[in-house]
Amino acid sequence: MSSHSASYAEHIKVLQARTLEAIQRESIDGLIIHSGQGKIMFLDDNYYPYKVNPQFKAWLPIVDNPCCWLVVNGVDKPKLIFYRPEDFWHKVPPEPNEFWVEHFDIVYLKQANAVEKHLPYDKVKYAYVGEYIEVAKALGFELVNPDRVLNYLHWQRAYKTEYELECMRQANTIAVGAHRAAKAAFFDEKSEFDINSAYLRAARQGHNDVPYNNIVALNENAAILHYMQTNSVAPSDFRTFLIDAGASYHGYAADITRTYCAKEHEFADLIKAVDNLTIQLAEQMKPGLSYVDIHLAAHAGIAQILHDFGVVNLSVQDSLESGIVSTFFPHGVGHFLGLQVHDVGGHIRDDRGTPNPPPEEHPFLRCTRTIEARQVFTIEPGLYFIDSLLAKLKGSEQSKYINWNVVDEFRPFGGIRIEDNIIVHRERNENMTRELGLGSE
Repeated sequence: MSSHSASYAEHIKVLQARTLEAIQRESIDGLIIHSGQGKIMFLDDNYYPYKVNPQFKAWLPIVDNPCCWLVVNGVDKPKLIFYRPEDFWHKVPPEPNEFWVEHFDIVYLKQANAVEKHLPYDKVKYAYVGEYIEVAKALGFELVNPDRVLNYLHWQRAYKTEYELECMRQANTIAVGAHRAAKAAFFDEKSEFDINSAYLRAARQGHNDVPYNNIVALNENAAILHYMQTNSVAPSDFRTFLIDAGASYHGYAADITRTYCAKEHEFADLIKAVDNLTIQLAEQMKPGLSYVDIHLAAHAGIAQILHDFGVVNLSVQDSLESGIVSTFFPHGVGHFLGLQVHDVGGHIRDDRGTPNPPPEEHPFLRCTRTIEARQVFTIEPGLYFIDSLLAKLKGSEQSKYINWNVVDEFRPFGGIRIEDNIIVHRERNENMTRELGLGSE
C-alpha cells in the first residue's frame, strides 16, 4: 500500500466537495474533464510534446496518457475512461493498479473517437472542462469551461490538501538533488548544455517531464529572465551561474532558483545579500497579510542592497519613490505553486472570479491574494544588470543617481535570483527548499 493512500482518500473527498459546490453554482449535473489529446505538428506526422489538462491531473497522477476522461458530480464515485488503444507503434499504458485505482470506476477506451458511448447521453446538464473546444462541440456539449465552475475551482486550488503537500515536498526533494548536481557541474566548468544534462540526469526526468524548460544561464545570460538556450560550448571565463529549474512528482511542481559566483568578487557578496532577503521574505509571510505587501517588502530590500553596494546614490525611500528599483528588479516576487508552476487563481478577489489585478507600478506580480494557511508560494527576489533596461535608465533624468562604474563592474555577471518554495501553515512557514538543505553558498 502506498504511503499516499490515506491522504489521497481525503484529497478525493475534498475534490468531490468542491465539485458539488461548483456544479450547484452552475445548476448542472456534473463535469466531464478531458485529459487532452496529441497535437500533430504542421505538415508533419510527429506530435508536439503532450501536456495534460491540470484540471484532470488534480484528480489523479496520470500525466502521460492523452484521450482519457473523467466524469464527476461530487456525489457518485468518479468514472475514469482510460485510453488503452491497440497500437504496435507506441507503448500502450498498462492497466492501472496504483494507490488511486480504488477511488474510480474505470472503463477502458480502445479508440479515442469512440468515447461517446461512455459519456452521459444527455450532455445539456454536463460541462466539458478542457482545451479541445471542437471535440466538445462534436460530442454535443453546449457548456464548455463555464466561468462559474472554473472560477470556483481556481480559487479553491490555492488551498492544498495534505496529499498535495506531500507531492510538493517530494518534487522539492527531487529538484534539490538535481540542483546540487548542476552546481557541481558549474564548478567543474561545464557548458550550459552539460550542466542542464547533469540536472536532468540527477532528477531522472527528461525535458518533457520537468514542469518547465530549465533556465541554465552562465555569465551575462543570467540577466535574461527567461533564458531558454543551453549553449553547448563552455565560455572561456566562468563568472556566474543562474539556474531556475524544477521537478515534477505526481503532476505537482517544484520551482527553485539559485545563483553562484565562480570568482572572488563583490558579486558573491551581492548574491549573499539577495539570498538573505529571500529568507527574510519567506519568514514574513503569514495568514492575513496581502502577498502584495511581500512584493513591496522585496522592492524595499532590493533598494537597500542597491544602496549598500553603491549602485544607487539614494536613500531606500527615495529609490522606491523614483521607480529606479524596477530597472534592477523588473518581475514579481513570486507566485502560487502547485499543479502548475504559475498556479491559477492569483489575480482574483473571491471564488466568483472578481478581478484583483496587480498594482499599476508592479504589473508583473503574479499573485495579489491574501495569504492563508495551506497555500504554497515561491519567493524569488532578483537583482539584474539588463542592458536594455540600463540603457533606458541612463537616458533618463535619474541617470545622475546611478554609479555607472559600479554597474559596469557587475554587468558581466548578469544577475541574481534566489527562489524558495514555501508552505504557509497557521503557526509557521515551511520552507521546503531550505529544509532540504539547499542554501546558495
